Amino acid sequence: MPTLGIGSIVLIAGVALLIFGPKKLPELGKAAGNSLREFKNATKGLADDDDEVVKKNEGDK
Repeated sequence: MPTLGIGSIVLIAGVALLIFGPKKLPELGKAAGNSLREFKNATKGLADDDDEVVKKNEGDK
């Protein structure tokens, strides 16, 4: 799997700056961060639910 080097990251950031402009980029970054946080919280909730089911099943034995 290819890795992203410094040059690739700079190129991606430059293209994003050209496409979205300097005023829209902070808003997009904030939205991406909020989405990532919400996704992590949702997956953590699913993992916690699975742990509760496992503990309950172990208690039934």
